[in-house]
Amino acid sequence: MFDYLIVGAGFAGSVLAERLAADAGKRVLLVDRRPHIGGNAYDHYDDAGLLVHKYGPHIFHTNSREVFDYLGRFTAWRPYEHRVLASVDGQLLPIPINLDTVNRLYGLGLTALELEQFFAARAEPVESVRTSEDVIVSRIGRELYTKFFRGYTRKQWGLDPGELDASVTARVPIRLNRDDRYFSDTYQAMPSRGYTRLFDRMLAHPNIKVLLGADYRDVAHEVSFRQMIYTGPVDEFFDYRFGKLPYRSLRFDHQTFDRPTFQPAPVVNYPNEHPYTRITEFKYLTGQEHPKTSVVYEYPCDDGDPYYPVPRPENAELYRRYKALADATPGVHFAGRLATYRYYNMDQVVAQALTLYARLRE
Repeated sequence: MFDYLIVGAGFAGSVLAERLAADAGKRVLLVDRRPHIGGNAYDHYDDAGLLVHKYGPHIFHTNSREVFDYLGRFTAWRPYEHRVLASVDGQLLPIPINLDTVNRLYGLGLTALELEQFFAARAEPVESVRTSEDVIVSRIGRELYTKFFRGYTRKQWGLDPGELDASVTARVPIRLNRDDRYFSDTYQAMPSRGYTRLFDRMLAHPNIKVLLGADYRDVAHEVSFRQMIYTGPVDEFFDYRFGKLPYRSLRFDHQTFDRPTFQPAPVVNYPNEHPYTRITEFKYLTGQEHPKTSVVYEYPCDDGDPYYPVPRPENAELYRRYKALADATPGVHFAGRLATYRYYNMDQVVAQALTLYARLRE
């Protein structure tokens, strides 16, 4: 008899498994239909011996000391501040847009005060900021919006920014200084030996049994358990009773090159005619020294594993119907991105899992 059957071995499921086993002394069966632990954060060594992220770059950053210290029990941290360039008008320019971005793009020598005036002169007043287009156009104007955001967002979501909730572009700051870090969180680091090693250590407890390459529905008929924690797609759990929740997916093209580096930054965005949205070079992220280098091209698509909930009002309303079902389902707790139809950063998923554990412990 298991105390908990946990569905999904990503951050949400693994954190809950570790806490329930190590802190509460519960017996846990952790099931995932993929052949590996770690969810989308899974990393591995490719044929050339380079550590790569199978499902695209995962950059850890958080303002939560609790989350940072908790994960630090299972990994040493390598300090890392993420930087991104965007391919615009034949140049590679810092993104988020900052003082250097504008000066290099237009051949200017603006100060921070002058940049603020530059943005204000181009901003288009919006009576009510509702869409992703409204967010950017109302802050820095239509030209910069078109160069840096419109094409990227259309590729990423398959929709015009004017059709998407404001939250999509509100996540990206606009800076008046030369700070070219993609994130400004207090804690920015990468697991020194990779994410999979972190998960290995997190799940190395005698009270945790891990079953991979298995569907939880089959397992649930074969084993006894008292409660379930479900971190998969909430609409799938209820057999799509109200219809499918829309997601965008990604296709990854991993390539290895016989040279030390491929590009001048960890990530280069392509908000233009290229079919891919970005290229990531993993050695920047991992700090690995190697004579070869490995990159991944990302191609957004509609079909495939669910990655990004599509932020539109009608989708939020559909999720609310599923949430009502979830809240009324006894003995099952829903956690994580897919189960709550929210795009969370990794630290937010960990924080949500720790919060759920605290409730279960009570």
